[in-house]
Amino acid sequence: MTDLAKLPGVIPYVDNHDGPRRLLTIELRPYPSSMVPYAPFVSIDGRQYVVSWGAVTFEIPADRNVHVSAHLHTNYGSQAAATPFASIVLAPHDEPVRLTTQFTGKGGSIFPVG
Repeated sequence: MTDLAKLPGVIPYVDNHDGPRRLLTIELRPYPSSMVPYAPFVSIDGRQYVVSWGAVTFEIPADRNVHVSAHLHTNYGSQAAATPFASIVLAPHDEPVRLTTQFTGKGGSIFPVG
């Protein structure tokens, strides 16, 4: 475990990687639907995490590309349903990065902020 992963509230990078790491914070905005309860999911390099609304922080590699995606899922009603995925590939960099998500009935997006 690296020093970054020891910080309170940071989800550690669990795949094999011996190089430098950095922090990624993702702001998950609630889906604009008051009738259906959705749960947010974030994937880091294909590993999926059920997370909470608001800001979630992950430890990620700093020396290679990292694929980040997010979507919302519900089991409300008679069928399970997922929103469209939002996806981005982060280029190698040493500094922390902050992303935000936005989901609508027509799609999803994830983009850097700050």
